Amino acid sequence: MSEEVLTHEEDGVLIVTINRPEAKNAMTKAAAEGIAAAMDRLDADDGLRVGILTGAGGTFCSGMDLKGFLRGESPVVEGRGFGGVVQAPPKKPLIAAVEGYALAGGLELMIACDLVVANAAAKFGIPEVKRGLVAAAGGVMMLPDQIPERIALELAMTGDFIDAPRAYDLGLINRVVDGPALEGAMALASSIAANGPLAVRVSKQIVKESRGWPMDERYDRQAQLIAPVFVSEDAREGAAAFAEKRKPNWKGK
Repeated sequence: MSEEVLTHEEDGVLIVTINRPEAKNAMTKAAAEGIAAAMDRLDADDGLRVGILTGAGGTFCSGMDLKGFLRGESPVVEGRGFGGVVQAPPKKPLIAAVEGYALAGGLELMIACDLVVANAAAKFGIPEVKRGLVAAAGGVMMLPDQIPERIALELAMTGDFIDAPRAYDLGLINRVVDGPALEGAMALASSIAANGPLAVRVSKQIVKESRGWPMDERYDRQAQLIAPVFVSEDAREGAAAFAEKRKPNWKGK
C-alpha cells in the first residue's frame, strides 16, 4: 500500500485516508492505486462492512495533481477510473468524510461514494473550466443525477464553490457536523455495520441499478437479487435475534 494512502480498521469499518496534506491531497497515480487496492480489500474481506474515504490534514481532496498532469501522469487505475474508485465503486457501502475542500476530482471522488458526511466549513465545486478543462471524471455526468440539473449546470459552467449548508439543502451530502467529519462518518458507518451485510449490499445494488430498469421488469429484477437474501443464514438469524431480544450475530451468509 502506498504511503500516499493510509488504511485503518475499526469495528468492521475500513478507513481509507489520502495522505498528501502538503499538496491538499491532490490525486496522484500512486494515491489512485492505493485507493483501488483499499477498495479491493473492502469488498474481499468478510470482516469489513463499510468503508470511509477521507483526507489528511484538513482537506478531503483538491483534485488532480496538476504537477503530475504536466509530467504526463494520469491518476487513473484501469477498471476503476480516476482516483481508483469513480468508475467502479465497491459493492459495500462507502462514505466520504469531508473536511476543507472537495474540489474538481475531489468532488468526483466524493460523489462516487454512497454517503457523505461533511464538516460545516467544507466547500465543494468543479472549477475545471477556470483552467480550461472539463470535470471529466464523472462530475458533469454524475452531478445531474444527484442535484437539480440547473444547479449542476451552474457549478459546471461557472466553476464556483458551494458551502456545506447549501450542499446539504441540495441533497448532495447526508450530514453536516460541527466537529470532525470522520467522527460523524464513523457514527453513520456504525449504524450501517450493525445491520445484515447481505441485506445492506443488495439494498445498495438495487438503489443504484433500479433507475435504469424498465418499469415492467423492476419487480422481477428485484426478486432475482433479493431471493438469496431471504433464504440466507442472516435472514434466519435476524428473525431469531428479534424474537430473542438480542443483537444478531451476522455471518454474511
